[in-house]
Amino acid sequence: MNLSTALRPLFKLLLRNPKLWIFALIGVAIWYAYESWYVRPQMAYMGVPEIVQPQPAYGISHILRYDGFMLEYSEALKNPLWVTYKVGAKKYDSGKRPSRFRSEPFSLSRTDHDDYTGSGYDRGHMAPNYVIATRYGRQAQLDTFTMTNISPQKPNLNQKSWQRLEEVVANDFSKKYGEFWVVTGPIFDSEPKTLKNSSVAVPVAFYKILIRPSTEVQPANALAFIFPQSAKANASLSKFVTTIDEIEERTGIDFFAELDDEFENLLESSKTPKAWNLSAVANRPARY
Repeated sequence: MNLSTALRPLFKLLLRNPKLWIFALIGVAIWYAYESWYVRPQMAYMGVPEIVQPQPAYGISHILRYDGFMLEYSEALKNPLWVTYKVGAKKYDSGKRPSRFRSEPFSLSRTDHDDYTGSGYDRGHMAPNYVIATRYGRQAQLDTFTMTNISPQKPNLNQKSWQRLEEVVANDFSKKYGEFWVVTGPIFDSEPKTLKNSSVAVPVAFYKILIRPSTEVQPANALAFIFPQSAKANASLSKFVTTIDEIEERTGIDFFAELDDEFENLLESSKTPKAWNLSAVANRPARY
């Protein structure tokens, strides 16, 4: 049963009873307040990312929350603009990958698995299959195969340098540093190209921000990357290190707005690969 079929009886009831619209609107307002002020902030570190300088191509976007991760999806670009999740200790085994990606019923654009077929681009996970599966379980893993979590990535990027970073995040950094947060997503030109035979926009690059929360011993610490679609398979991960400021400039998104302003300015303008000992894993070869 699809969403429209499931909601049809509710719509008929509302049409027969106009007064019920008042209660429906009150219910929606309560849900939105609960979602915005309580649930979403718990799924992001120091504030839900906010688009403060929207690019014309972004169009209408909205936040979607899944089991283990949250994102903002652009209906015009048919891409997520940001995806955030927390990496903690492994709790589960990674299950079998689904054979197809599913469309999102709460998306107007209804991007489909076949939109990418024959395009020359991979269906690139933003919230990674393995990390989410091993931290949040089977349903969370299946959620990562929703098309709203997907961006077009060149195979050499998706399967090589991007995969190398995600493996380091999932294994090395998680084991060494404990819990930390990740924010990731695509970067677009002002007039993005689209996939062949589809209106899915193709990013020119991808960003990933790692941030360890502050403790009694040390303040929060971040590590940021930008990978172009043309990233070489075995290039050192250190080559792609950047600042959060650079990512914010290229995306128009404000990250970690609830940090103290002075500390936020310092954190977001700094490159700190040594604090994560990136050089120890930066030249590890790709698995595939």
